[in-house]
Parts: sequence; structure tokens; C-alpha cells
Amino acid sequence: MTLVQLEYVIAVDTYRSFVAAAEHCYVTQPTLSMQIQKLEESLGAKIFDRSRQPVVPTEIGEKIIKQARVILTESKKIEELLQEERGELSGELRVGVIPTVAPYLLPEILPNLLKKYPKLRLQIWEYTTERIIRELKLGMLDCGILSTPLQEVGIEETPLYYETFVAYVSEKSTLYQKKIVTADEIAKEKLWLLNEGHCMRGQVLNLCHYKHNHAAEATFEYNTGSVETLKRMVDINSGVTILPELSILGYDEEQISHVRYFKAPEPVREISLTTTQNFVKKQAVQVLKEEILAVVPDRFKTKKKKEVMGFEL
Repeated sequence: MTLVQLEYVIAVDTYRSFVAAAEHCYVTQPTLSMQIQKLEESLGAKIFDRSRQPVVPTEIGEKIIKQARVILTESKKIEELLQEERGELSGELRVGVIPTVAPYLLPEILPNLLKKYPKLRLQIWEYTTERIIRELKLGMLDCGILSTPLQEVGIEETPLYYETFVAYVSEKSTLYQKKIVTADEIAKEKLWLLNEGHCMRGQVLNLCHYKHNHAAEATFEYNTGSVETLKRMVDINSGVTILPELSILGYDEEQISHVRYFKAPEPVREISLTTTQNFVKKQAVQVLKEEILAVVPDRFKTKKKKEVMGFEL
């Protein structure tokens, strides 16, 4: 049994295809298949049911794969120990970030992070919460930046900051004349939402008690994963949308004139750095955390009594 063989097994389990696994591991498909077959012969057990498409693990194969993931994770800690001894930070850090955080946080932290740690290779993906959790568990991501709590078995959450939600209202809206708004008032407006799969959509619907109003004149349903697109739809088509406060920090005076805060208690979301319980690359994850905390306004980091008004992920 070798670490390479275990790596191939995990790749097949992840991609459910010998061809895709071989491409991921940068080897030919016959080479990968031969090594897995050798491992199966040495163990005296079939790890995969090759008669099914996509390929699936056998019953004993699932147990073997689970242990293989543990073994490979532990083996990677050796390199991490050596890095700490040498006082350097190198290698890859694979990060998943939800789209309602990424555009407003990453541009602030990346230049400084890359300058400080030139040997660190960052790979960042904007994914939904569900996909980040799945890929964390599969070992395809090292950490995630998500809205929490998740209440997900096997996932550790380290809160970073607490972010207030605000309303962005059209000049045509009756709410434009108000200084402070309530969830019930928002619920009576035409509300622009992110599409299905984004946790902030569910949070906003819960905030408005699922009473959001589809305007009679609306003849289409617009699906987007972009907060900026929602803002533009309000500007052009009237109505209201809900924005995370971090997204408005760079707004000019005219844009700020459309922003309304909620009557206390304000709706707030918790943003956390998430990892698996037995994760590696602790040093790289720690410096990522430090860089995030360095750019987030102090008021976001003050732990407050969070009134999330029924928000659920």
C-alpha cells in the first residue's frame, strides 16, 4: 500500500470516474486503474463497483476510502511541520467563498497577503454554501468563508465578523422617504432576490417572513447570484433589495442616499472561517484569518447579541 495508491482511490471516489480521476492526478487512466487494482489485490477486497456508472464504492470500499482520507490528511501534516521549522509559508491554499462575501472582502486582503507570502499559491472559488461544505469534506478545499452557523457535522467554524444587512431602495419606492425601515415594510415592496442555492436568499426571505410581494406588472423572473446585479435592477426597475453592509463601504454619496438601515434589532449575519475538524495547512489558514481581521472595520468584529430574525441556512 502506498500514499499514491490512496491518492488515486480518493480521486476516483471524488470524481466518480477513472478517466476524470486520472486527469486530476496527471497520470494516464491505465496507470491509475492498475495501481488501484494492485491495492485491491493486496487488500483482498474490491474498493469500487466498476459495473456501475458513475463508479461507486463498494460497502467495504466506503470504509477504506474514509480511512484513506485520514491517512493522507495526516501525511500532509509532515510537510506543514517542516514549513514551520523553516519559518516559511508555501504550497497551495484552496479557499471557497460565498458570492455575497467574495467581491467585497477578497480585493482588500489579496494584495497584502500575496506580497507577504510570495510562495503561497492561492486558489479561490466563489461557490454556494452547499458546494463549499461538500468540497471541504472531500478535501478539495482547505477552508471556506461562509455565513454561519451551519450546524454541519465534521465542520469547524471560527467566527470572523458580524455583518448588518441594509435595504437598498429605489427613488420610486415609498421607503425612499424613510430614514429607518422594518422587515414588514420591506415585505410589501417588490423585492429583488438572489437565485436559489444562495444562503442569503433564504436569510432575506426569513427576514421578510416569506411575505415578499411579486409586483403585478412583473412579467419575468430574474435569477442572479450577484448582489451588484440586484442593486442595478433596483436602480433601473424600482423596488427594493437587501445588501450586506460590507458591500456598501465604497459607495458614493448618491448611492448611499438609497441605503436604509433597519429598525433595531437589526438583522445581522455571522461570517466565519470554516474547516474540517482534522484540517491541515493550519499556518496558511491562520494568516488568511489575520489578513481578513486586519481589513474588516472594528465595529464588525465586536461580538454583539445577534438578532437574526429567524435566519436559516
